[in-house]
Formats: sequence, C-alpha cells, structure tokens
Amino acid sequence: MPELYAPGELTDELIAGWRELVADDPGASWFATPDWVLAWWETLGRRGPAEIAFWRAADGTVEAVAPLHRTRLRLHPRAPLTVRCLTPLGSGPGAADHGTFACRPGRRAELRAWLAARGGRETLWLPDLDPGAADLLPAGARQVAAQSCPRVGLADGFDALGSKQFRSDLRRYGRKLAAAGVTFRWVAPGTAPADLLPAIVRLHRLRRDALGKSTTFDEDRLPLHQLLVSRSGTDAGPAFLIAEQDGTVIGGLYGFQWGDAFAYYQIGWDPEWAPLRLGTAIIAEAVRAAAERKLATFDFLRGTEPYKYRFDATDRDDTTWLVPRGAAGSLLTLKHRLKG
Repeated sequence: MPELYAPGELTDELIAGWRELVADDPGASWFATPDWVLAWWETLGRRGPAEIAFWRAADGTVEAVAPLHRTRLRLHPRAPLTVRCLTPLGSGPGAADHGTFACRPGRRAELRAWLAARGGRETLWLPDLDPGAADLLPAGARQVAAQSCPRVGLADGFDALGSKQFRSDLRRYGRKLAAAGVTFRWVAPGTAPADLLPAIVRLHRLRRDALGKSTTFDEDRLPLHQLLVSRSGTDAGPAFLIAEQDGTVIGGLYGFQWGDAFAYYQIGWDPEWAPLRLGTAIIAEAVRAAAERKLATFDFLRGTEPYKYRFDATDRDDTTWLVPRGAAGSLLTLKHRLKG
C-alpha cells in the first residue's frame, strides 16, 4: 500500500524524490512535477483537501506518485448543477496538458489497482492525459474527449523547419524588426526578474483585447505563475523569449523547460507592432532558441491554430477519461454522450 500525505506534509526528501521520478519517466511532462502540482494547490487550488500517494522502495526511492483532490464539475456552462469527483491534483484551471501519474514500470499495476480501489463509489475524472498514461487507468475507464497538442521536432535544427517561403518570410520579418530597433533575448529558468511576468500578462491582455477575445491568463492566475518563477531552478521551469526596443519589453513568450523539451504556454505583445509581424517573430525566435540549446522538442501544447503547422508541427493527442461511479458518473456519461 502507498504512503498518503497531504500536500502541506511533504518533506524536502519526498519532493526531491518525486521530481527525480518525473525526470526519469519519459512519459511525464513538467505538469507532473511537484513544482507545478504544489504551486497549483497553493494558489488555484486554494490549499483545499488533497492527498498524494507515494510508493517507495526499501531504500526510500520514490517509485510512483498519485496526487488527487476532490472537485466539482459543472454539467452545463449555463446551469449551476455540479457533480463531485476525484481528479488529479494540478489539473483543470490553469491548462495543465500531458497529465499523468509518474510511475516506474514495476509499479504500474499497483498504481492502477489503487486508483480503482481509491475511486470506490466516487467518479474519477482524468483530463488531458498523455497517451502513455492509458495503461494506468482502471477497468471501466471511458475516453470522453481528445485534444490535439502540436509539437515540433528540433533534431535537424531551426533552419530545416517550414517551407522555403516561410523561412524567407521569417527573415524578412526579422530584418524589418531589426531596422526598427527590436532585439530578442532568451531568459533561462531561474533568471527572470520579478517584473517580467506581470509585463507579459499585461501585453497578453492588450493583444486579446485588440482581437476582441477573452483570456484566462490574467491577474487572477498571476499568483500561480509568480510562484512558479520564484521557485524555479536554473535547469528547469519557467523560461521566456522576450522582444525589446530601447530596453522596454514589447512582447514575450512564456513557457516551461523540462528535460529535452520546451512547452510554450502563453504569449503577449503590443498590438501596435502587428504590421511588422512581431507575434510570429517572437514564436520563431523561441523555436530557434530551443533548437540552439539542443532541446529535442518545441511543444505548442493544446490548440490547432494554423500557424503552428507552418513550423512543421505534428499532432499528439491528449485524452480525457471518465471512470464513472454512482449518480455523478451517470450524469457525466450522459453529458458526454449528448456532446458526442
């Protein structure tokens, strides 16, 4: 049986072992690390009731981790009716993609059996799981949604990406921006100044307002991301590609470096620079920076916007699963049947 802890009870040793486990699991993204999960619990999760199950070897090595909390899911956007379920801690609000339970191969059957038993009479809601998590799911799990997450392989370098015309366009955008005094700079994990993230959030809001679109990457979510930045080490975590003119940040891309991948989370830039294609240039410079740092993958995360495929992105689907129990499970099953 696993050891169970509340998030606030974890020791530095357990947290370090959890992080090492995620680093060793090729199917686990940065969203499975204690960095994301615990910061989410402290901010968006409002330190609510949660439990984290640990499986450890005789020498104390962490071999599997399953963080869970209870939440309520709304059955319809315009109706107040909700149902209670168990879900992975750190999922839901905040757009955590590629979910999984970090687990060494020898513990996968135990973790799957524990999830089945832990659910008991409560429905399990497992959103946006990485494809490699499928064999951790209990019997009776039903896939209810899929979300494409385009990604770019960087093995051949930045200059091999896209069509000849696209590469020519990027060079032209770069020349015009350089003539206007715009420079680009990579800000590695653990080196961002405190005022950088609020500037990106403000610029993101300006861009979304110019498009007439809403966003959830706003001041309400800022505490989560400020905590992530403040706790970041120098080898992994939040990183930025910023555009500046005369020392002023006019745009920036924010994401997470983990292992051999960079995951692009959000972008913001001053809409006045739209005629010079600043947004496209920022993304291109971020892809270039990732390739120059010998990362293997630039992950665009969820969404199939056409510009992603101009960089030769290919889809990898995250899937959402339901393990229905009782009335809540029946209602959620009906909801997704009607949606389908």
